[in-house]
Amino acid sequence: MKNEIDQRLVLDAYEKIHEHGKAEQGKHSLEGITAYTDHDGYTVFLEGHNVQMRLEFHNKYHLDYSTTRDYDLFMRKLEQISRDYHKPGRADPEEEHH
Repeated sequence: MKNEIDQRLVLDAYEKIHEHGKAEQGKHSLEGITAYTDHDGYTVFLEGHNVQMRLEFHNKYHLDYSTTRDYDLFMRKLEQISRDYHKPGRADPEEEHH
């Protein structure tokens, strides 16, 4: 099954998990999602909610999951992490307008 994913969202969530998550044995975990890369950093892995995602160089990706519900929960969690956490060194855009 091919799902259209927003790869910018995935990479944004990865960065936030890496920055804000708990580090353990080369992996970072945040809110049930574990994120890590391969040895050269070209492949990003995200795992959680019974879903495994591999995002490769040149924006190829592979998803492994059993149910659509698992996939939906996984993607909603990535969206939430992307929305709720801020990148290091960047101000919250909403705070700039106050």
